[in-house]
Amino acid sequence: MEIYNTLTKRKEEFKPLEPGKVKMYVCGPTVYNYIHIGNARPMIVFDTVRRYMEYKGYDVNYVSNFTDVDDKIIKKANEEGVEASVISERFIKECKQDMAAMNVKPATTHPLATQEIDGMIDMISTLIEKGHAYEKNGTVYFRTASFKDYGKLSHKNLDDLQSGFRDLKVSGEEDKESPLDFVLWKPKKEGEPYWESPWSEGRPGWHIECSVMSKKYLGEQIDIHAGGEDLIFPHHENEIAQSEACNGKEFSHYWMHNAFLNIDNRKMSKSLGNFLLVRDIEKKYDLQVLRFFMLSAHYRSPLNFSAELMEAAKNGLDRILTCAAWLQKQSANEGELTNQESEVVEEAKKYVGKFEAAMEDDFNTADAIAAIFELVKYVNTNKTDELSGKAAKALYEILKQLCDILGIIIEKKEELLDADIEALIEERKQARKAKNFARADEIRKELADKGIILEDTRQGVTWKRV
Repeated sequence: MEIYNTLTKRKEEFKPLEPGKVKMYVCGPTVYNYIHIGNARPMIVFDTVRRYMEYKGYDVNYVSNFTDVDDKIIKKANEEGVEASVISERFIKECKQDMAAMNVKPATTHPLATQEIDGMIDMISTLIEKGHAYEKNGTVYFRTASFKDYGKLSHKNLDDLQSGFRDLKVSGEEDKESPLDFVLWKPKKEGEPYWESPWSEGRPGWHIECSVMSKKYLGEQIDIHAGGEDLIFPHHENEIAQSEACNGKEFSHYWMHNAFLNIDNRKMSKSLGNFLLVRDIEKKYDLQVLRFFMLSAHYRSPLNFSAELMEAAKNGLDRILTCAAWLQKQSANEGELTNQESEVVEEAKKYVGKFEAAMEDDFNTADAIAAIFELVKYVNTNKTDELSGKAAKALYEILKQLCDILGIIIEKKEELLDADIEALIEERKQARKAKNFARADEIRKELADKGIILEDTRQGVTWKRV
């Protein structure tokens, strides 16, 4: 298996630090709003990487954080007149709901920045002791000049960076020794959440959060660190600097980054009015279509989102689902495998090899999907009403196995009657009244598994089929 490593700018054979195990950290969203489709791309891409690793027999420890303290969260909290935690808790819950609808597996651990403050204070203290950080007026900065490899991930030269920043004077940053030095801890401002530290009442800088959470849940060295390419500099560059300066060893062996997502060939932004939430897509499409669309291009290729391309993805996915439904129906047939059917099934297994070859080549999901389409075409060419149930089941299992790796669900969900849904919603309501939140969450999950998404509104609970 080969992975393109941003650090070395080439494909490298994947060799885990520990045989049979993969330690993987993926930067998660800042939870101040519903997730947008730009957030969805790394979630889907690296969930698929994880699924393939597990298919290959690896035990994957997959950590993906939620940034739950941030300027944007604080701003929204102040606008609504609530604590910052109210905002972050609300949108963590909503994010998890969207992830489930996209069939993104929950991480092994979803750490929250606010629950790891003590670890951040410890790491900052170590960096100060080692001469890699310094404090000025309650703010702690990382001394980039102390880390000789600064710039190795983004392939930026420290001197060039220095000259680029020389003329930039940012208000309140006159205390920095160098314009490149970045904040590890900052004093609180009026109306902000804060924590006690040796330097000031304040909160951590963004970069230190991921370093600490990765170290706590995966150890000082990890196999894969991943995220969107917008995080390469400065976020991941700064993570490397502070982690390696603190721990004295290589932080991550492989760095994976997905390319940008554009909307109708333009960068997604609120100012252009083309900012699309996952919830916006869900109004028109099953989110399996969004997942299929995201995987239809190689993760390192820029991806353009448009109505036409989503329709093409829907049509492509429908071809696969139609084939799967036919095989499921034929599975009820009687009869043993004939010699000819055995040959058909054996031939179908060749597409598994094609699929694996694509995934082994830096997770080329576009070619992996092409292999699935070839399998579907092969099944359609060889299908007859006389196909035995055993042959149909064998072909269905091959198709299902490959789609499972991509997180594409081909099993028909058991259809619930409206009255059954309403009864479960009422049971959930009573469970919440009784503060039996575990049962309430169970019911929500049970409904989600059957394609029913609930939305709690001020007027009550609404639901829809996806």
